[in-house]
Amino acid sequence: MLENNTQYTVKDLKSPNEIRWCPGCGDHAIINSIQKAMVTLAIPIEKYAVVSGIGCSSRFPYYMNTYGFHTIHGRAAAVASGLKSANPDLSVWEITGDGDALAIGGNHFIHMIRRNVDINVILFNNKIYGLTKGQYSPTCDRGKVTKTSPFGTVEDPFTPGKLVLGSRGTFFARAIDNNVKKSHDVFVAAAQHKGTSVVEVLQNCVIYNHNIHTEITDPKHREDRQIHLEDGKPMVFGKEKDKGIVINKRGRLEVATIGENGVTLEDILVHDAGDKDGFIHQQLIEMKLPEYPVAFGVIREVDDLVYDQCMEAQIAEVQETSKIKSVEDLLFSGNTWEVE
Repeated sequence: MLENNTQYTVKDLKSPNEIRWCPGCGDHAIINSIQKAMVTLAIPIEKYAVVSGIGCSSRFPYYMNTYGFHTIHGRAAAVASGLKSANPDLSVWEITGDGDALAIGGNHFIHMIRRNVDINVILFNNKIYGLTKGQYSPTCDRGKVTKTSPFGTVEDPFTPGKLVLGSRGTFFARAIDNNVKKSHDVFVAAAQHKGTSVVEVLQNCVIYNHNIHTEITDPKHREDRQIHLEDGKPMVFGKEKDKGIVINKRGRLEVATIGENGVTLEDILVHDAGDKDGFIHQQLIEMKLPEYPVAFGVIREVDDLVYDQCMEAQIAEVQETSKIKSVEDLLFSGNTWEVE
């Protein structure tokens, strides 16, 4: 660890271990974005703890010069929750994938969000099981041909953001692996949020699901197919910044062109990440091509009670009022008797 804990660079956060992700894997860009975010946050290195489950993304702790815990499949959320509850001073980051978090780990995922434990969850979504060689995951699109669905899947995928909202989530954001600057900003915002922050990162798997997000990331079209939300600012996008999101008469989101049909900049919806109702947030999460651009940035950020803070307060209150002050007090409380 560094002598002056708050003065360090990205290099200080890199472990000496060789990174063994495939060349071209989106994970390389994501780890760089997170390390840059940690430098920006200037939290002492020994205060960081990185917890992962199983999957390509879950190799993450080995590549970080922080405390880390590589747990078992789907159980990162449970371990991270316990870690944060036991040591609330830590900045806990859970690194997980679409399979690890949403399949075997689905139950832990939704209950961690419901409890609002102060953890940063980074969910790598490449819409495939990469480490186990290309089986379909809970985020694969209907009809996807994989090694375990040779004739195409016959089920619809999870939408991670909708799961977060349905679990009473207080923070949800979306990023993409090849935009390091925007990802950095999202990770900083996630870490500063009090409560469970979930960031879905659209990530490319060059071996088993290559170009799965190409329609969104293609440089020729990405400005028309991505919208980067900023709290308090109009939802404008497009190469000419002449398109925006409006609400139609049915209360649904709609794409409009500024200057056409009487639409002005004043008609464009202003993003409100702090809207507790969440109705607009859900629609933003659901937006997809070709009708809509895909929404990136912090979509939802609201304040609510935080599990670990409530637990600490409860313990302090009980300690203050309890007549039991030691193990001896406990052993001799309740129904006791003497044996002669």
